[in-house]
Amino acid sequence: MDRIIFLVYLLFFAARFLFHWVLTVLNMNRALKEKDHLPPFLEGRIEDEVYRRSLGYNKRSADFGLISFAAGSLVTLTVLLTGFPGILDGLVSSLFAGSLIRGIIYIFLFSLILDLTGLPFEAYRQFVIEEEYGFNKMTGTLWLTDKLKETLVSLVISVPLLALLFLFMDRTGSLWWLYGWFFFSLFQLFLSLIYPTVIAPLFNKFTPLEEGELREKLNGLAEKCGFKTKGIFLMDGSRRSGHSNAYFTGLGRTKRIVLFDTLVEKLSADELTAVLAHEIGHYKKKHILKSLIASFILSLGVFYLLSLALDWEPLFRAFSFGAPSYHGILIILMFFSSPFTYFLTPLVSRISRKNEYQADAYALEVTGGKGDLQEGLIKLNRDNLSNLTPHPLYSAFYYSHPPLRERWDALERGKKG
Repeated sequence: MDRIIFLVYLLFFAARFLFHWVLTVLNMNRALKEKDHLPPFLEGRIEDEVYRRSLGYNKRSADFGLISFAAGSLVTLTVLLTGFPGILDGLVSSLFAGSLIRGIIYIFLFSLILDLTGLPFEAYRQFVIEEEYGFNKMTGTLWLTDKLKETLVSLVISVPLLALLFLFMDRTGSLWWLYGWFFFSLFQLFLSLIYPTVIAPLFNKFTPLEEGELREKLNGLAEKCGFKTKGIFLMDGSRRSGHSNAYFTGLGRTKRIVLFDTLVEKLSADELTAVLAHEIGHYKKKHILKSLIASFILSLGVFYLLSLALDWEPLFRAFSFGAPSYHGILIILMFFSSPFTYFLTPLVSRISRKNEYQADAYALEVTGGKGDLQEGLIKLNRDNLSNLTPHPLYSAFYYSHPPLRERWDALERGKKG
């Protein structure tokens, strides 16, 4: 049975690899075919030189993405074919006593080793490709400091989470998965509450938006929409990247709107107001609440499946573990489930794009149907060198936000209707 499980895994693994490769090639071929044809709605809004530069950036990123994807796939196959999960399990078991301590150390070491294999590719993307196109603002020291902080934050969060989860699995009987899920959900809510004020400031500086026209416009919009927030904050995104963005974060009294300083530099006050209206739209349409509920339901199903698989020895042997273990089932879930979940990607992307359309429509409504959001979106896509002519299959599968042309057309229909 373990051989059958492994063969099924390899089948899905190969299918994901080929599907991703084909979609990426289709996407770039589509862009190259359109290299001399700037979309009509962008004429006069994006220079030909910028359009060609965006094509170069996206082709460079896609080519390197295929290389790094192939390398990551090779690492995964090597890990499985060499029996590395079982070898590391035996080594950790020989050095540390107590199943709880062994399990935590095993997961940390396994995660660290696989993360290290990806660092050269991440560094190349940051300091070669992003540098070549003017986006990289990071020094090597800052990059390494960020990696160290990420590791330490991960340890602080994951160690107590894993310890309590293992205790639930060991001491609460056959319903451990229900107790574990309840605790995990509470922990997820707790992280959402503390992220804006505790975790995010470890990496970036957040300052309240200074007095002036922009702040008056944004606060006026928030008041008009009945949106209560702890504030609108400016993030020093330019310290790391030339890319720009805005996002909504936090829950309850901790919720806040964050604007990248690069965004404020590039958009007018009216365009930023429209962008803020879009972010408020996500809140007003209850997208945050719905995503949390969906996450809770999905995680409940995952915990139940884990409870069913925990004593299934062929599954563990298929991934080179000598016997069932708490840490073993989590490693299988964390690192080897992606070929199966990959084909759910277009469903998740479609739901996300639907939310974006709704937030755009809300922004259009509260800003009086002006074209500020459209102009802001064009500037964002232009300055970030986004792919302006993605292949429909690729965007349908991967894009969490609709392509610029589709968002533009939807806003045009909203203005007319």
